[in-house]
Amino acid sequence: MFDSLVGNSRVKELLRRMLQRQSVPGALLFAGPEGVGKRLFALQLAKAAVCRDLRDGEACDVCAACVRVMATNPPSNSDKDADKKLTRTDHSDVVIAQAILRSIRVDQIRDLEREAQYRPVEGRARYFLVDDAHLMQEQASNALLKTLEEPTPTTRIILITSRPASLLVTIRSRSQMVRFTPIAREEIRADLVATANLSPADATLLSGIAAGSLGRARSLDLDQYRSQRDLMLDALTAVSVTPDRARVLRVAEEICDPKRKDDYESHLDVLETLAVDVLHALLDGSDGSLVNEDVRPRIQSIARQIDRTVVSKWIQQIEALRGQLKVNVNRKVASDALFLSMMVAA
Repeated sequence: MFDSLVGNSRVKELLRRMLQRQSVPGALLFAGPEGVGKRLFALQLAKAAVCRDLRDGEACDVCAACVRVMATNPPSNSDKDADKKLTRTDHSDVVIAQAILRSIRVDQIRDLEREAQYRPVEGRARYFLVDDAHLMQEQASNALLKTLEEPTPTTRIILITSRPASLLVTIRSRSQMVRFTPIAREEIRADLVATANLSPADATLLSGIAAGSLGRARSLDLDQYRSQRDLMLDALTAVSVTPDRARVLRVAEEICDPKRKDDYESHLDVLETLAVDVLHALLDGSDGSLVNEDVRPRIQSIARQIDRTVVSKWIQQIEALRGQLKVNVNRKVASDALFLSMMVAA
C-alpha cells in the first residue's frame, strides 16, 4: 500500500484516486529528483493491477502476486547481449526497461513494443516501467513513441526520470506527468530511525545531507562523510579564520590524490554543504537550521570572520568548478585556483 512509502503524500492521493476510479492512464511520466521513490511508487501502482486481495483499490503487499512483482531479474552480467534485454520480475505482467550499460537501447524498447501488444497473463493490466527514461537512445525514444501513439487498452507504461526535459516533447505530450518533490527532512529522519538502526543524532545528520533524497540517505557512508567534512572544514578554516595558503594547497592536493579520484566530486558536495551552513549561520543561526548541526561551533567560528557576500561568492566559485568538470579540466590546478580565490574573497 502507498502508506508504506515515504513522502510525496500528494502523489499518493493522486494515484489512489486513479485506482479507485479505475482510470489509470495508458502512459504516465513520473518526474522528480533522484532517490525520492519514483520507481517504488510505479511498482506499487503495478501491484494493484495484479494483486489478489485489493484493499480499497490498493495492493495488499503480502499476496503471492504482490511479492512476485518486487522480485526483479536483470540480465546476467555474463550475457554479452544483456544491454539489449528487458529486466523481468517474477510476475509476467510487470516488466522493466532500464539502462544496463549507461543507456536504454532500441532493442529493449522494441521488445517492450512487441510485448505491449499482448493481453495480461494473470492480472488486469500489463505494466511496463522505463526506469531512467532520459537514458534512452534516440532510436529507442522513437520506438517508444510509436507504442505511445497506438496503446492497447490493457497496457500501462510508466516513464521514470529525474530529467523530464531530456525526453522528446512528443513523448511528454502523450504521457500524464506526475511530479515528485524532495522528501521532508523530518520524514527521512523518522524513516532512518525506524528502519536503519541509526541513532537519532546520526539520522538527523543524514536527513540533512540527503537534501530530500531518501535513497541518498540510505546509501551514504557516514564515516566517509565525516572524514571528508573534517578535511573541508580545515580548508574553510584556513581560508577564513586562520589564513594559511600552504594548508589550503595541501587540502587541494589531498582531494586530487589519484587514489581518491572517485571521491573528488563528493568532496565538492561536502564543501558546498558547509558553505551553505555558514550562510545559514549568518542569516538565521537558530538551532536545527544547519545540516551539520553537530559541528555548529566550527561553522560559527567561520561565520564570525566573513559576511554573506563572501559566502555567496564561495558558493558561486564551487558551482563554477562543477561546470568545469564537464570538460577535460586539470583538477589539481582547478582546485588550487578554487581555494585561493575563496581566500581572496574572504
